[in-house]
Amino acid sequence: MLAFISARQAGLDDPLRLRRAESTRRVLSLELNKDRDVERIHGSGVNTLDIEPVEGRYMLSGGSDGVIVLYDLENFSRKPCYTCKAICSVGRSHPDVHKFSVETVQWYPRDTGMFTSSSFDKTLKIWDTNTLQPADVFNFEGTVYSHHISPVATKHCLIAVGTKSPKVQLCDLKSGSCSQILQGHRQEVLAVAWSPRHEYVLATARDFQLVCFSPPSGSLNSADSRVKLWDVRRASGCLITLDQYNGEKSKASSEAANTAHNGRVNGLCFTSDGLHLLTIGTDDRMRLWNSSSGENTLVNYGKVCNESRKGLKFTTSTGCDPEFAFVPYGSTIAVYTIYSGELITMLRGHYNTVDCCVFQPNFQELYSGSKDCNILAWVPALREPMPDEDAAKQRLNPAFEDGWSSSDDEG
Repeated sequence: MLAFISARQAGLDDPLRLRRAESTRRVLSLELNKDRDVERIHGSGVNTLDIEPVEGRYMLSGGSDGVIVLYDLENFSRKPCYTCKAICSVGRSHPDVHKFSVETVQWYPRDTGMFTSSSFDKTLKIWDTNTLQPADVFNFEGTVYSHHISPVATKHCLIAVGTKSPKVQLCDLKSGSCSQILQGHRQEVLAVAWSPRHEYVLATARDFQLVCFSPPSGSLNSADSRVKLWDVRRASGCLITLDQYNGEKSKASSEAANTAHNGRVNGLCFTSDGLHLLTIGTDDRMRLWNSSSGENTLVNYGKVCNESRKGLKFTTSTGCDPEFAFVPYGSTIAVYTIYSGELITMLRGHYNTVDCCVFQPNFQELYSGSKDCNILAWVPALREPMPDEDAAKQRLNPAFEDGWSSSDDEG
């Protein structure tokens, strides 16, 4: 650490290098915080978590009981042992509570005054945080599995919604209506994710296939389990077909060619820079794709256990070198290096299946939700105190030992 600081002061090192090194150290030392609890409100499993990006202070949770809870992660007590309190909730007695399981919650990216939630009750709700009342409600024909707002959009206010219907809905916050339908899927859409790099690039996942869209003009996906990248502003339409074999499977069966996974694709996550896309399937595989070329980077993560029958919510780190992926893995959370595929550690603490996790980049903390109804906080381990230099010298160096004796002793 002193070497980093000295090099930075002398102008010999990039100022960001120290920050990346410390962020990486903190992620590698993540452990269950025994001094910090998150107040238990949910009466059933926690399906989804989201921390607002403005202050990094408030966290939303959505549960299988239809309840939405808003937590304050700030430690006002200034004591080492504290509980993150729920400051408000949309409970079962609330007149506008979701009737069934809440599958996704998300803050509006630029203002904590608004958040969104979607549920198996076939609705997407836009909430006013101050009044805890829905400002708008979008109704759909089928069960809603996932929704997402672009974190970087400046030219549109579209919410992508994946439902049991094969149509991907784009809901416009400005007009309060579904402004566009992306047709092409043949089965339910389990996950959607906007690119953090390009505001018009959207990825969606479904049974046995994954599709990337570039709205708002629309997109299509064939029924042959293919993965496509579309920019429908171009007359040619399809730009890239994502293929797990990178075109080298043409000699094999046509059924296996041009597929993202050999099973349901139920998890999507872009890397923080938007240059790559991670996908997870029920074939127990995680794959890393180049989001520009559509190439499968062939990073081997080994077996990534995935028994989820719906969307799986995993996350990635920000500001580290290397970057990490945090993936629910049974009752644990697996931590992988994204670009090498190395399994770093397994975070153990839950008593039941973990369904979601979210990363807090300001302090390199991780929060996870599980079917055991608990939300756990994983924080970097404290640095071990450095031993007092003088004391160390006195213990180790004989020159510091007291060899003096009085004349009385000698007599």
